[in-house]
Amino acid sequence: MKLDVLNINGQKSGKSVTLPDSVFGIEPNDHAIYLAVKQFLANQRQGTHKALEKSEVSGSTRKLHRQKGTGGSRKGSIKNPLFRGGGRVFGPRPRDYSFKLNAKVKDLARRSALTYKAKSNGITVLEDFTLESGKTRDYFNILKNLGTESKKSVLVVHERDANLLRAARNIPNTKIITAADLNTYEVMNAGQLLFVESSLQTFNN
Repeated sequence: MKLDVLNINGQKSGKSVTLPDSVFGIEPNDHAIYLAVKQFLANQRQGTHKALEKSEVSGSTRKLHRQKGTGGSRKGSIKNPLFRGGGRVFGPRPRDYSFKLNAKVKDLARRSALTYKAKSNGITVLEDFTLESGKTRDYFNILKNLGTESKKSVLVVHERDANLLRAARNIPNTKIITAADLNTYEVMNAGQLLFVESSLQTFNN
């Protein structure tokens, strides 16, 4: 796929790049995308949830009434799960939700997601640029020139830039990420992917 390279003013620079078909033009694998996104979201979970069970609730262990002869059910203590304030039956306990995924499956998922983005015109290529000021206004103007200020956008760069990160951190629905760290979830969650020209080197290897 061939795309025009734009400058930060949203105008064609006169250059063009060809996206490699091995990354942006494969036969997408939906199940691989599902597994990669599932793993990413699972790994974000802290898993620190905890509910008090019968043995952990604060309260008396005195038997409320005699075992038989009352006409009602037997009740061991006020900590019975049937009572308000009692323990919870099979409540959640701290656990680790993360799971492993083969590297080849994750790579296939990312290439599948990038292929979907390329087919839906969700990829824009920009000339390499730097922000000397690091001001939010400057980066927002770039998004405005590209027509992506109201979309979820991800700017993919070759290397981290402190000024660029500072300029973008207070703008909602936008993120800056290196090409090496770009994952399937970020690709699928973005409305528009903005690739800096130098970042495409990562996908040519």
